[in-house]
Amino acid sequence: MGDAISNRVAAIEESATIAVSDRARALAAQGHDIISFGAGEPDFPTPPHIVEAAIAAARDPVNHHYSANAGLGPLREAVAADLGHYVGVEVGADSVLITNGGKQAVYQACATLLDPGDEALVPAPYWVTYPEAVTLAGAVPITVPTDGGFRLQLEDLDRARTPQTKLLILVSPSNPTGVVYPREELQVIGRWAAERRLWILTDDIYYRLVYGDARFESVAAATPELEGRWVMINGVSKTYAMTGWRVGWMVSTPEVTKAAGNLQSHLTSNVNNIAQRAALAALTGPQDTVETMREAFDQRRRMMVKTLDGLANVECTEPMGAFYAFPDLSWYADKVGGDIPLANLLLDRAGVAVVPGEAFGAPGYARLSYALGDAQLEQGLDRMTSALEELAS
Repeated sequence: MGDAISNRVAAIEESATIAVSDRARALAAQGHDIISFGAGEPDFPTPPHIVEAAIAAARDPVNHHYSANAGLGPLREAVAADLGHYVGVEVGADSVLITNGGKQAVYQACATLLDPGDEALVPAPYWVTYPEAVTLAGAVPITVPTDGGFRLQLEDLDRARTPQTKLLILVSPSNPTGVVYPREELQVIGRWAAERRLWILTDDIYYRLVYGDARFESVAAATPELEGRWVMINGVSKTYAMTGWRVGWMVSTPEVTKAAGNLQSHLTSNVNNIAQRAALAALTGPQDTVETMREAFDQRRRMMVKTLDGLANVECTEPMGAFYAFPDLSWYADKVGGDIPLANLLLDRAGVAVVPGEAFGAPGYARLSYALGDAQLEQGLDRMTSALEELAS
């Protein structure tokens, strides 16, 4: 059976974030008291008006049948309107493809744009799915280092680019670092890409979750020189606490969107109609719950950063977006043989789950989500602090 699995699929690495969450759930199911900083999803329930819209949709027979492969017309129009309002990019509904969550959108974008032998620049630290999506397209992910604040610099982009480079993945707000690029930095990077006729893929899934003086900016809006050589990924998962509903989208030129839609027609066809109706209610209904969740995340963010900054031998760049902190735990990781052994130690000794930085292309770091309840957050940080202090003694 050793030759049963294709080389393409055998080369895929298991998602470290899902692996950590699965192990934490398994231990919890066995009766262990586990606090997980692993999964990237809000702890809030989906807002009631969205749930009610789904219930009504489930009762309507029109939603019991196949619908348009590219997505329900009203939802595509709502996504286009949202882009104009929050992102500053004006597109028509024919530029929007509704997908089964953001991951499918990332995969389809890479599969649509990249050929075998092409290269895609992936800044590190990166979300674990980006290099795998590039590899599945037959292309080559090229890791690009970032500076001490996890920001891209042009000299590093220049060193990484080759004649085979076609795509740059640029994410702000960032998972796992929480970095938010200001408009002027996006313009510099966008113009660099435009001058070299590269495409840019942006994952804007955290666009409504920014804090302090940070503001979400789109490289597409900031850099008209790109002339449509961009693909934007987004969805309802993070903003509306709808991770389990699995509704995302990709937006690009009508030509690229149609090609990706052709691919989707052979993968999944239309996204679940009930979930699409719920997503429509999310985008067009009351937005007060978005701000309520953002304010809660901001409070938790400050609590987590204060705690991490107070630990000996730990440095933590302040995250200004998303809902993750990404502290440098290399001093402790070195004592136990790496960040994966450190993550296992924290899980086994303290009942705390974190995602090791190696999964994000940043050995020695760890990703901690602060999208969990205040009491759990405080208790989990106390346990982690005690475990690290014991390790240091």
